[in-house]
Amino acid sequence: MDWLTKILKGSSNKERYYGRYGDDRTWDEPSEGSDGFDKDEIDCAIALSLSEVDQKGKKVIEDESEPEEESDEDERDTEGHVEDEDDQYAEAHVEKEDDRYAKAHVEEEDDQYAKVQQEEDEEPAKVQLEEDEQLATAIQRSWNVESPPRYDHGGLFSPYPFFFSASYRICAGCNAEIGHGRYLSCMGAVWHPECFRCHACNLPINDYEFSISGNHPFHKSCYKEQNHPKCDVCKKFIPTNPAGLIEYRAHPYWMQKYCPSHERDGTPRCCSCERMEPMEAKYLSLDDGRKLCLECLDSAIMDTHECQPLYLEIQEFYEGLNMKVEQQVPLLLVERQALNEAMEGEKNGHHHLPETRGLCLSEEQTVTTVSRRPRIGAGYGFIDMITEPYRLIRQCEVTAILILYGLPRLLTGSILAHEMMHAWLRLKGYPNLSPEVEEGICQVLAHMWLDSELYAATGSDVASSSSSLSPASSSSTSSKKGKRSDFEKKLGGFFKHQIEKDASTAYGEGFRQGNQAVNKFGLKRTLDHIRMTESFPF
Repeated sequence: MDWLTKILKGSSNKERYYGRYGDDRTWDEPSEGSDGFDKDEIDCAIALSLSEVDQKGKKVIEDESEPEEESDEDERDTEGHVEDEDDQYAEAHVEKEDDRYAKAHVEEEDDQYAKVQQEEDEEPAKVQLEEDEQLATAIQRSWNVESPPRYDHGGLFSPYPFFFSASYRICAGCNAEIGHGRYLSCMGAVWHPECFRCHACNLPINDYEFSISGNHPFHKSCYKEQNHPKCDVCKKFIPTNPAGLIEYRAHPYWMQKYCPSHERDGTPRCCSCERMEPMEAKYLSLDDGRKLCLECLDSAIMDTHECQPLYLEIQEFYEGLNMKVEQQVPLLLVERQALNEAMEGEKNGHHHLPETRGLCLSEEQTVTTVSRRPRIGAGYGFIDMITEPYRLIRQCEVTAILILYGLPRLLTGSILAHEMMHAWLRLKGYPNLSPEVEEGICQVLAHMWLDSELYAATGSDVASSSSSLSPASSSSTSSKKGKRSDFEKKLGGFFKHQIEKDASTAYGEGFRQGNQAVNKFGLKRTLDHIRMTESFPF
């Protein structure tokens, strides 16, 4: 029983196992106790114990006479034998348990190591994937074409940077997705290179620099062609001045643009419409040095005889205003030199400088008049013009009306209407008036006549808002007018513009005051007020 007790008692000891995972670790675990022995082993131990008891009994009976020392030695031998078997069994048990625990521990360590190894293997793959993505992004950015700078009002511009997701870009031209490859980033959008096209020629813009106008891209050359002003004379782009600005001259009515140098290089200007003549354009040179464009030449009046029908129309116009001129006042077309000479011999009257194109005479003198229309010869010059002297005899306050020859019909008629008003004032006994009042009211009548002509050309029965023409007289006047060309209508508008925008005190400011008075009070009341007060009513 002692042996069994030792066996059972030894099974309750704690055992210490050692394992390695990185560094030395120690686990303290209780053993499995008696559960670690087989049933056969226990039975064997009981049998041995019983056998031992029997042998001890026999020994005691048979060997009572032997000394106690022998018995003690036997006990020590038996005890030693049992202890040896105990140690051997415990050692075998420990080795078995060690093997089982080591196997379980190794499997656990293998699982943990495999898991760690898998994580360590995945980490380089993840790093490699990130590096690949960064490399692809860098390559794509290296293919990206930067937006060129732009100018405001037609120049080049520098766009603000815009960032788009590399995985999703929509082309602003075709609205399709932009995949991997080259693309343009400009004007706040992204484009396929072939979709970024000039708004003028519709060709792709491959230049580094381009222009913007109206939120549309242009080639620099196309933008310049559309927006950079060209000279209407030399047909070239107007150059910039030393300050880098485009400087040009522009007619206030015709809006003709031309280089400033053409005002000094002898470029001809029409004496009627005042337009600069384009290079290689044909124009007519008059004997007195004036230049006449072919469009103005088309309706120009060239001699005294040719002007008589127009003179009759002006007289009818005055009759329609209840302002008939009773006296027969001669009308003569003259050259510039003859007009200047007559102006020097005239004591009274006011003259429109720098060039006078009409004159109402009240003195007796001899005037050279154009009696036959000249012909156009080689080099577009007048030839065979016939002039003759005309002796003016004073039979009334007005001796003659002189008009410069070679002017278009509408300009000749407006000058004649102006001079007819001078004659009417003198013949009606108006006192000597100030230049502003007399020239101003004469300009009002010239402006009214132009209005009536332009309305008649469009089929209107109303001569002017400031005119008091009767329906009968307006109808009879317009019935004699032929069809006017578009240019002649525009030319009539230009002559009105000249009267309205005249900057002189007598002709310009006088007209504006007189026209305001006529529009407010009517022509008859305005004339009555002038007769009494020598001023315009307000």
